[in-house]
Amino acid sequence: MPSLLNDLSDIVSAAFTELGLPAELGRVGVSQRAELGQFQCNGAMPAAKQAGKNPREIAEQVVAKLAGHPMLAKVSIAGPGFINLDLSDKALAERIAAVAADERLGVPAKDKEMVVVDYGGPNVAKAMHVGHLRAALIGESLKRLMRFSGDEVVGDVHLGDWGLPMGQLIAELELQHPDWPYFAEGNGPFPAESPVSIEDLEVLYPQASGRSKEDPEFLEKARRATAALQAGRPGYRALWQHFFDVSVARLKQDYGALGVTFDWWQGEAAVNDLIAPMVDELKAKGLAEESDGALVVPVAEEGDKKEMPPLILYKSDGAVMYGTTDLATIVDRQAKVKPNAIIYVVDQRQGLHFEQVFRAARKADLSPGTLYEHAGFGTVNGTDGKPFKTRAGGVMKLGDLIRMATEAAAARIEEAGLAKDLPEAERADTARQVGLAAVKFADLSNWRATNYIFDLDRFVRFEGKTGPYLQYMGVRIKSLLRKAADQQALPGALMEPAAAEERDLVLHMLRLSDAMERAYERRGPNEIADWAYELAAAFSRFYAACHILSESDGARRASWLTLSATVLKQLELVLDLLGIEIPERM
Repeated sequence: MPSLLNDLSDIVSAAFTELGLPAELGRVGVSQRAELGQFQCNGAMPAAKQAGKNPREIAEQVVAKLAGHPMLAKVSIAGPGFINLDLSDKALAERIAAVAADERLGVPAKDKEMVVVDYGGPNVAKAMHVGHLRAALIGESLKRLMRFSGDEVVGDVHLGDWGLPMGQLIAELELQHPDWPYFAEGNGPFPAESPVSIEDLEVLYPQASGRSKEDPEFLEKARRATAALQAGRPGYRALWQHFFDVSVARLKQDYGALGVTFDWWQGEAAVNDLIAPMVDELKAKGLAEESDGALVVPVAEEGDKKEMPPLILYKSDGAVMYGTTDLATIVDRQAKVKPNAIIYVVDQRQGLHFEQVFRAARKADLSPGTLYEHAGFGTVNGTDGKPFKTRAGGVMKLGDLIRMATEAAAARIEEAGLAKDLPEAERADTARQVGLAAVKFADLSNWRATNYIFDLDRFVRFEGKTGPYLQYMGVRIKSLLRKAADQQALPGALMEPAAAEERDLVLHMLRLSDAMERAYERRGPNEIADWAYELAAAFSRFYAACHILSESDGARRASWLTLSATVLKQLELVLDLLGIEIPERM
């Protein structure tokens, strides 16, 4: 089902081409001045420049071509040549009926592509914290959006599990437990059960990091341990596997609490064996060269406005870098799924790193025809404008953030007098859903590249542009439909709009596909978050103006019930793409 804006653009473009003017001048958008028209085309101005005529004269000719079109109730000209369009109520009724009957609710599916979304990036042996929030939420939403749009999508957590921190942990444990079998030469056997828990690792990690900063000898030992691990020393590999396993078990819990899932649970270590043959290939192609003892790929290009450092493959001590494993990961993904695109949902401050990796991958043709894209994002800040921390000044763990949001939601639900009659377990689950909706919508309603202020008191409100407000509107529609069913009032055929508020609601519902398209193209969930809020607000105005259950005209009441049910379906769809659940009751 083509989008409304595309259909209108086709109609107006045909009028321009009949006048011998380029079709692209007929592009139609939503009017910025609703009192003049529902939609607007500004093509007469550039057309006038091309034709050497007055823009209003061009507009008049276009309007004459559009006169009597069955979809249009009114076509007018404003100012120097802005063309304003209003749809007929009959056209609105026909289109919204088609949306209501469509399992995709009026959103066309695109041609399928294979896409890998890299959106995790936590480190093994470390607790997830608020700094991991945006990658998880934005990446999960993009994955869901792309799947709904028709793509085959793989979500990859891409763990940090192979660098110096692993060597630091090994060195720290050898210092504390020199008798463990992992530190002896030889091939084992080694214990099947991990000698360390994730809680142990969360203590050991900062200990080892701190010791490395204070003790040069320990740092050197950690570097040697890292090199030995990467070279395949059996005891170190066995100990590393324990680190990995206990960390992934906890990560699955933490991500699961957020409603975030991945298809691939692997990290840098998974591509270690691909690095040597890849580097050999880069050498054979003349792309890798030595520089001060290191092996690098020059990636500077003519026209660069800033200095572009080379991508380091091996440091002078033989250690691999993040760029090396990122390149090898591209090789791995090409072998597994041949992606049309790889999208990296990572802090935008890593932009230089990804530009280096992308240029090296393109030069080496590691994944022919693949689009590499860094969907960068800004930071989550406290009310002081600085990166969000606990009251004690530390980095807040993700689990603590979720608990805090759930508690705040429970307090706000009680304050609002909601969920009083629900069983305790359902009330607790509702608080969880509302707390997560508050956090997710606050993040995803912002353009991803911007920073935003974390203000939980504002996020959990049931009024204004918040996740709980959208949930409440969904619950209200569910309640309306239950009451209608109790009264034997059933949905029926959609009629032409009977009120301005109904007309505005239908117009907004018909713009869902355009919002989806913008969100897909911009990699911006905020586009559909904005649309969802505007849908809820439009329904609220319609609900206040049109008293559905008390309407005496049975056909009109049935039409309004169908419209309400379709609003709920659209709201459920979009909120699901944002990772937000709507409670059954509240």
